[in-house]
Amino acid sequence: MLYSRVLLVAKQPNIGKLVRALRQEVNLSQEKFAAEFGVTFATINRWENGRATPSLLAIQRISSLLNELGERGQILKATHFREQE
Repeated sequence: MLYSRVLLVAKQPNIGKLVRALRQEVNLSQEKFAAEFGVTFATINRWENGRATPSLLAIQRISSLLNELGERGQILKATHFREQE
């Protein structure tokens, strides 16, 4: 179930906006956010600008961070993604 939800998020066109909103919510620069994910600043920049999509592992980490934020994370998800049946 979680795996399919993670894939749903990965296929959404707003993943870059979610990444930016999540990064801002946890108050990290692109450089520090990149370090948390084990990627480069340029990778985060490409995610946020829609030029690249996070890997499945990164999507799972994004999902975990959203869950850790509780209600704030749920609001971010609801703002940037809609469930598709």
